Amino acid sequence: MAEQMIILYGTSWCPQTARAKRYLVECGAEFKWCDIEEDVEGCAYVERINGGNRSVPTILFPDGSVLVEPSSAELEKKVKTSRKS
Repeated sequence: MAEQMIILYGTSWCPQTARAKRYLVECGAEFKWCDIEEDVEGCAYVERINGGNRSVPTILFPDGSVLVEPSSAELEKKVKTSRKS
């Protein structure tokens, strides 16, 4: 079953994760937060997607697409595009 909301994988200490989380909150996007330092399955998913690396933020969208360490502009464009679908 596909997830119907955005999933933000990251860590509590990562400034890029904090930026992505802040943007998603400010624009009213529904998302699930997954701290990969506390969630073994979330960490394994991030490593699988990123060739063994724990690259954060890794953001999974309902359409199955993934952004890894996106710029603010990339994240904004993707969120706006996914809302039109």
